[in-house]
Amino acid sequence: MTTTEPATRELTSPADVVAAFFEAYSRHDVETMTEMCTDNADFSYIPYEVWGKQRVLRGDGKVRTVGKVIWSGLINSFPDLFNVVHSIDANDKGDVVVMCDIGGTQQSPWGFAAPKGGRFSEPHLFIFHVDENGLIDKIKAYWNGAGINRQLGHLEVD
Repeated sequence: MTTTEPATRELTSPADVVAAFFEAYSRHDVETMTEMCTDNADFSYIPYEVWGKQRVLRGDGKVRTVGKVIWSGLINSFPDLFNVVHSIDANDKGDVVVMCDIGGTQQSPWGFAAPKGGRFSEPHLFIFHVDENGLIDKIKAYWNGAGINRQLGHLEVD
């Protein structure tokens, strides 16, 4: 049976919401990840930068614009992209902190990293906020971008 109505939210806590978000991430289900966020959810991947000739692209903006594009690009470049969640801690104000590892094997270009079949696995720290309606309204993440580049064999030298 198919339906066009959204599924009823049965998630009882902000930690449950974020755990379901990472389950969708594991399935590479970017649409579900996006639907779990408010229409105007903030997005900030602090270390993310791609330098071009005319501008620098940063991982700051909104989930439905910047976040969705980055997630889709990662999954395209790393078709076996995975996440392993080590801990999810939440408070009663909707703040959720996640420690996880994210990794995969590169099959197509990512930023300026040419595909060499390299594999990475890097610790990540995520900070979410889940609103009173059970929707994510803020995502912020930190990781060591130099560590990922080193693992992929992409070493920038000026």
